[in-house]
Amino acid sequence: MQSAEIAPRDRLIVALDLPDVGAAEAMIARLGDAVTFYKIGYQLGFAGGLPLVRKLADRGKKVFVDLKLHDIGNTVSRGVESVAKLGATFLTVHAYPQTMKAAAEARAGSGLKILAVTVLTSYDDGDLHAAGYRLGVSDLVEARAQQAQVLGIDGLVCSAAEAVSLHKIVGHRMVLVTPGIRPADSGAGDQKRIMTPGRAIAAGSDYLVVGRPVLEATDPKAAAEAIQAEIKQAVA
Repeated sequence: MQSAEIAPRDRLIVALDLPDVGAAEAMIARLGDAVTFYKIGYQLGFAGGLPLVRKLADRGKKVFVDLKLHDIGNTVSRGVESVAKLGATFLTVHAYPQTMKAAAEARAGSGLKILAVTVLTSYDDGDLHAAGYRLGVSDLVEARAQQAQVLGIDGLVCSAAEAVSLHKIVGHRMVLVTPGIRPADSGAGDQKRIMTPGRAIAAGSDYLVVGRPVLEATDPKAAAEAIQAEIKQAVA
C-alpha cells in the first residue's frame, strides 16, 4: 500500500498495553470510533488477549499483533499461520533473514502483512555494542531493511528518525511503522529514539504506535483525537 492510500485516521495505532482483557475492552469502549487500529503485544497477549484480535476484526477494526517472532523457520511458519487465522492486519517478526523468509512464505494467501523489527526504539548504539553487535543503530537498521525488502517483507518497524533514510533504500513499497511516538507534552519514558506525531509523519512514517500518552490520559478519546488531528495536518 502506498502511503497516500492510507486514511489519516488509520495511521494511529493505539497500543493496548494493559494487564487484562477487561481493561482492554473498557479502553476500547472509551475510545469508541476515534480509533480504528489497535496493537496487542506481549502483556495483553499473554493475559488472554489474543482472542480479542478476532473480536476487534469482526467489529471492523484493524489489529497489529506485536509478538516479534524469532525462532527456527518451522516454528515461525506455524505461528504466522495461526495469527493469520485470527484476522490480524500486521504481525511483527525480528529482522533476521531466516525468520523473515519463513514468515513471508507462511503469510502467502492471507490478508496478514509481516513487519520486520529492525532495531528496538529503546536501543541506542551503546546497547547494540553491549549486545555484541559491531554495527551502530543506523547501519544495522539499513542492513536489515535491505534484507527485508529482498525477502518480500511488507513493512518495517523503525524509529521516525530512520524513516527518511529507509525510504531511500526501500522506496514507498514497504510501510514504515513507528513506535516511540510522544506528543510534545509527554515524557520519553523508556524510549530513547522518539518523535512527535507531526514530525514523524513529515519524516515519512506511515503508521504511528502510541500507548501511554493515550492510555494514561485523563480523557483517552480526546488524546487520541488530538493525535489524529496532528496526523491529518501533517499529511495535508
